[in-house]
Amino acid sequence: MADNQSRRRNYGHYLREVLSLADLAVVCLLYWGLTLCHPEVDANFGRQKWLLMIASYCFVVLLFDRPRLQRVLHIDRIVLGALQVVSVQALVFEAFLSFLKINDIPLRYMAEFYLVLFALLPMLWITMTRVLKQVRSHGRNYIRVAVVGTNATAMRLASELLHDETYGYQLCGFFDKAPAPGFKGTYCGTIDNLEQFIRQQSINQVYFALSGEQEEELLHTIRICDDTLTKFHFVPKISPFVGRSFVMDSVGAVPILTPRINPLAVRHNRVLKRTFDLLISTAFLIVSPLVFIPVAIAVKLSSPGPIFFRQKRTGYRGREFTCLKFRTMRVNAKADTCQATEHDPRKTRVGNFLRRTSIDELPQFINVWRGEMSVVGPRPHMLAHTEEYRRLIDRYMVRHLVMPGITGWAQVCGFRGNTDELWKMEKRVEADMWYIEHWHLLLDVKIILKTIVNAFAGEENAY
Repeated sequence: MADNQSRRRNYGHYLREVLSLADLAVVCLLYWGLTLCHPEVDANFGRQKWLLMIASYCFVVLLFDRPRLQRVLHIDRIVLGALQVVSVQALVFEAFLSFLKINDIPLRYMAEFYLVLFALLPMLWITMTRVLKQVRSHGRNYIRVAVVGTNATAMRLASELLHDETYGYQLCGFFDKAPAPGFKGTYCGTIDNLEQFIRQQSINQVYFALSGEQEEELLHTIRICDDTLTKFHFVPKISPFVGRSFVMDSVGAVPILTPRINPLAVRHNRVLKRTFDLLISTAFLIVSPLVFIPVAIAVKLSSPGPIFFRQKRTGYRGREFTCLKFRTMRVNAKADTCQATEHDPRKTRVGNFLRRTSIDELPQFINVWRGEMSVVGPRPHMLAHTEEYRRLIDRYMVRHLVMPGITGWAQVCGFRGNTDELWKMEKRVEADMWYIEHWHLLLDVKIILKTIVNAFAGEENAY
């Protein structure tokens, strides 16, 4: 048994220790650089300050360990984790210095130190994660998994585990009384065979995907995992059509899952997002004449008609508002009912360029400043399309629970352009719902950056 346990031991915790040492190396090198640039920092109690810097960072790393190394890379979570680590470390370090009465480091020097540290930590963590992904793609640093169940829930779990080999999961087999109809996988027998399989195949984790009402199978599986020191996971049986994230709650001793509340339903989040929108839109509108004036001249010379195209669209909570764009088409009677197509004869040559570069959307910063739109959010649709799609797509109107945006998660995921087939709009709505349920400010920043990159690189569906 001891030999089997040693063979299937996962060495991932050593990776975290290595990363912690790398973090400390970065902190020490930065502090050394600070003392080189500003010798007065090291003039009094230099060694004590250095030790306090290390101690405070080690203390904070223990509190914020999860975002530093992920099997699935989420850059926004890594940046948020770095912000948490740096902010709390700065407070702890300053508290130590004040308590020992050696707090003589000028504030501007510390600001330099922490700004550079905040820039370097995400770079280090992302690099380490990508290196580990390459290692996992060659069959190392993996987790060996067995699944109890052959039902639809087990198949969905298997699909997610095997979605990307760089996640580092090896699915070794399934266990059930008998394979379910339509089952496709490696069936290894009943649960009675699980313990021997765990020991022989060096399994690290077991996922129980049967119904929780099957108490005998559940308790048997838990007992086997306890005896073999194998990590146990219970997979709740939830319909894939629910399609929402949940938070764990309880009624007395009964655990329940509650649909996650829209983060923007919380007042302070709405205030934070609105403040961000005002800062971005105000900054852009101050310099906007540099773009607006030449574009306005080009639009006016391209064809007869106004510079701006004004269209009624569906906004926050279904309210109508006038959305502004640079006019990209010749004046026509179908502007409020027909979407633009790739080779639309209504488009002008200037308009085609404005659409492909998304410059035609820039006047919507005026809508943002007026409080009718946000910089990031679900794209507002024409009134005619709102009436059409609300009848065809479930939960379509839920996307109006937040302010519409100049850009959005659906757009940076490739779901933009003409929706001539229903599935295209369904995918767009699905992405909008994901954004609403997972909103945070760094996600908005991520979408803005991806939008800028896409605008310069050019998008296939931008027409």
